[in-house]
Amino acid sequence: MRIAVPKESARDERRVALTPDGAKELIGKGTKLSVQSQAGAASLCPDEAYAEVGADICPDFATTVGGAEVVLKVLPPTVEEIEALRPGTVLVSFLMPTANSAIIETLCAHQISAFAMDMMPRISRAQSMDAISSMSTIAGYQAAILCADALPMFFPMLMTAAGTLPPARIFVIGAGVSGLQAIATCRRLGAIVEAFDVRPAVKEQIESLGGKFVGMSLLTEEAEDASGYAKEVSGDTHARELELIASRLPHVNAVITTALIPGKPAPTLITNEMVRKMRPGSVIVDIAATNGGNCEATVPGQNIVKDGVTIIGQTDLIGRMACDASRMYSKNISSFLGLMLKDGDLEIDMTDEIIKGTLVTHEGRLVHEIIRLALERGGAA
Repeated sequence: MRIAVPKESARDERRVALTPDGAKELIGKGTKLSVQSQAGAASLCPDEAYAEVGADICPDFATTVGGAEVVLKVLPPTVEEIEALRPGTVLVSFLMPTANSAIIETLCAHQISAFAMDMMPRISRAQSMDAISSMSTIAGYQAAILCADALPMFFPMLMTAAGTLPPARIFVIGAGVSGLQAIATCRRLGAIVEAFDVRPAVKEQIESLGGKFVGMSLLTEEAEDASGYAKEVSGDTHARELELIASRLPHVNAVITTALIPGKPAPTLITNEMVRKMRPGSVIVDIAATNGGNCEATVPGQNIVKDGVTIIGQTDLIGRMACDASRMYSKNISSFLGLMLKDGDLEIDMTDEIIKGTLVTHEGRLVHEIIRLALERGGAA
């Protein structure tokens, strides 16, 4: 069986789906591998490194995927890329299916079996395959670093000849994987950190990292779904959380926002009025900028200053660490393929919880029931 690793076509995308170490692992399991030339260059994975472990280096996308049974990508394929695949090809990548109905339709039309790495079930057996957590770890770390760089003061308390300088106070909104990594990184840099989340279950995790939990008395079933992710709350609850967030903003030096709802625009948690009440020189790093942002003033892809507050809306936090991001994603995807590889061939066991949870299209049909219902509610064909 031949596996193909094309170069990512999205603008400014620097990651690669499989590193040379991952390629060596899969080749060792009896597969053949084709890698598009320069696919890993931006991730510090040169063609020579792939060739050394036995991969074939191909000059372009068509040649790379032409004889492949499995294609590995980071971001969703374009319509043109799907049309270049043979019917029956297996695709593994991030798909964001509820936001990419046209891609899903094209995958069905071309008989592509597509697995979404962003649909990985949150179960113990799938932890090594959890690409969302891997990428969120990087986003949280990068957010803390950007925050420290933009804030016009030290993060740690410093005792100097000129007197004692107090530590920065950081407020993290959302304590998922990215939020927890932001808390941990800010604490390592010496800041005082408090964190808000609607899920009472994360209080212990926040405090274990040295942060102070700021939350509301919600029932678990109101705050999170069956997988443990935060979910969209009621209008009354949202109004209460806005009041709580607003009460904290005048007392901190910087805010890192991380709140996302799968398949939907990011919820607005910091209004323009709240920004006006923040301290001059404060910083907001909006990790959710890729989905519109948690701050009303965020401009995705840009850094702006509004009412004396610097608002960072960069959407390339993961790409800034393409080397380690690719290493982590490669491990996730190698572990996932290892679940299906049997004597060098791919076996799709539809009874396996991980396979069933990630398989979106198969044999010309949309087979993921949750995605099908979500697209129907959204008016997708």
